[in-house]
Amino acid sequence: MVVRAPAKLNLCLYVGERRADGLHELRSLFCPLMLADRIEIGSADADEVICSAVAGENLAATALAALRERGWPSPPLRIEIDKRIPVAAGLGGGSADAAAVLRLADGEVGELEALAASVGADVPSQLDPAFALVSGAGEGVERLPDPGEFAVVLVPFEPGLRASEVYAEADRLGAVRPAAELEDIGGRLRDAARGGASPLSYAELLVNDLQAAALSLRPEIGEALATLERAGAAAALVTGSGPTVVGVFEDIVAADRAAGALPPRWAGAIVSGPARTA
Repeated sequence: MVVRAPAKLNLCLYVGERRADGLHELRSLFCPLMLADRIEIGSADADEVICSAVAGENLAATALAALRERGWPSPPLRIEIDKRIPVAAGLGGGSADAAAVLRLADGEVGELEALAASVGADVPSQLDPAFALVSGAGEGVERLPDPGEFAVVLVPFEPGLRASEVYAEADRLGAVRPAAELEDIGGRLRDAARGGASPLSYAELLVNDLQAAALSLRPEIGEALATLERAGAAAALVTGSGPTVVGVFEDIVAADRAAGALPPRWAGAIVSGPARTA
């Protein structure tokens, strides 16, 4: 069996104060992309998760272990992940892989949403990848209609950034919002997106509160932001906790044209569009 684990694009990310559990309250529009990891699943003598691109903690392995702890009776599996989503790039690749593993037990293990939240904050939204307004620390997922046409140019940077470091820097910079403001923003995002409009029609809301923190830790991403703006992006921002920079364009043709005009140092730019679920 081969399954896909789509990247998650934060079209915006508004960050509130740190909660008692150590996580931050947020409001975001999550959009799955055509860019996706390829996961091959087969039988084995013992469970094994293979991903040469990820050193250390592997959320897919954590997800499989969590299913076993819940008594999932599937025979042992060999899960091999072909990473196409850049690692530690703010694109939710690890969470997408973990959610793909959890989906294998859909209907066989109860309360998958709670189990997903125990694996990682972004995993619940990836159980059923779809355009959504996300709240809480990622556990609140309100599905919305697929957005209208747009495409993106992604400029990844190496090495990646750890989300915990970026959030800590945002706290240090005071780049968080009070609860009332966050609630108001959530309503504005819902109103703007629920009719299936293209994100270009509400480009002023495509804001990432973690951008200042990511720039503080990795100043060189500022040049990529400026270059994408000059290339005609309706919005250019850091995606998620970074360091990947995304430019939003009207369609795949415009995104291809912009990517082709980028300086040679960003020859690894990725052009993608939203994964349609309707």
